[in-house]
Amino acid sequence: MQIMAGAETFLLEGNNGKAVLLLHGYTGTAAEMRPLGDYLHALGYTVLCPRLPGHGTTVEDLEQTTADEWLAMAAAACDELLAGYGKVYVAGLSMGGLLAMAMAASKPVRRAALLSAPIYVRDRRVPFLPLLRYFIRYLPKRKRNYHEMGKYCQAYDKMPTKPLTSLFALVKRCKKQLLPQITVPCLIAQSTIEHTVQPKSARYIYDHLGTPPEQKQLLWLERSGHILTLDCERETVFAAVGNFFEADEK
Repeated sequence: MQIMAGAETFLLEGNNGKAVLLLHGYTGTAAEMRPLGDYLHALGYTVLCPRLPGHGTTVEDLEQTTADEWLAMAAAACDELLAGYGKVYVAGLSMGGLLAMAMAASKPVRRAALLSAPIYVRDRRVPFLPLLRYFIRYLPKRKRNYHEMGKYCQAYDKMPTKPLTSLFALVKRCKKQLLPQITVPCLIAQSTIEHTVQPKSARYIYDHLGTPPEQKQLLWLERSGHILTLDCERETVFAAVGNFFEADEK
């Protein structure tokens, strides 16, 4: 199995005795999380970002995977960090934000950062996915220029429709079941102008978390696209995530 250059799982060993699990998005790779990983590593954290099943190889591989496999990989990586560190944090982008919710609801992580996490999406074809996937195998992805950060864009240029059924089942599970179970401090970051996730997703997440009001934060970005870790306000996102994790002094 050939893995795209830069798409591999990465582990950065830190020196502050704390660790962060990073989780990438659907059709993306660990590369899109590397700039955030480098930032957190510079603060002293050990950072682990696994390549999720079906990602970073071929779109045909992704077509054969399901949300259960992505969740299993995220859980295994989380357990690996929990076995070695007393304080573990999680941050996820897009679909990775959903996986981060699952970890925050089921694992003893200290804090969670949810970036561009989808509860409501803009694509009007979503209600028709159970039928659509039998007629349309792949959907083209909207392209955005990330300029000097383009080297971290190791994503597929199209998305298979078959796994989307299980992905949106995960969205529903997060919305109806997992959010109220999350009680750890959470940071929710969302662009107001992106074309994938509706901004009201962030407000829904904020309002339905089981986390006490004083322990959750909502960060709005006004100029970024969906991939907050690579876009023009990425430094704002990195600082917000870093400060949020650093604020854990218990």
